[in-house]
Amino acid sequence: MDSSFRAVITVTEDGKVSGKVIDLMNSEEYEKLHLINFTGAYISKVRNSYMDILNDIALSCTDNLYFFSNQANRITEKIHEIYDIYPDFPWKDETYRNAGTFRHTDSRKWFALIMDIRWDALLKNKDMKKVDVINLKINPSDSEKLASINGIFPGYHMNHRNWISVVLNDTLNDEKILELVNVSFSLTKIR
Repeated sequence: MDSSFRAVITVTEDGKVSGKVIDLMNSEEYEKLHLINFTGAYISKVRNSYMDILNDIALSCTDNLYFFSNQANRITEKIHEIYDIYPDFPWKDETYRNAGTFRHTDSRKWFALIMDIRWDALLKNKDMKKVDVINLKINPSDSEKLASINGIFPGYHMNHRNWISVVLNDTLNDEKILELVNVSFSLTKIR
């Protein structure tokens, strides 16, 4: 705004962000910025300029993480690299709003679903800690063999002969999971 103001943004080591705007005409903090009762074209222009700065910092200094676990986010990036697909989040319900579906671009049929669930849903052991899993379609003839691999379970909320849930906590390496993603992609593709 013609060098009328200076924004001072502070980020602490633990990631907390604070900021203020200094009015350079009197070298004082521009308090109206934070007072919602102050409206009008000028204050709106100052607020919008300040928000633009904060958004630029956020875009330049942060990564967009879709899921809780590092492996889920690595797999998401690999799916994007290979298939040019990012997840969509179709459910609004609190329980499933973090569940991301990966869909074929032509048919919109999904081939993978990453969600966070409680360990108890897989192990039936009353463990309420959450873990990210990816649901993938498989050949029914492979279901028994795959279920014997550590980190792979019958599909959570899916047909157990046709789907598996793979825990995304580095029990299986990314390459093995991506092989399973490729199988699921092929099996769900409309021919």
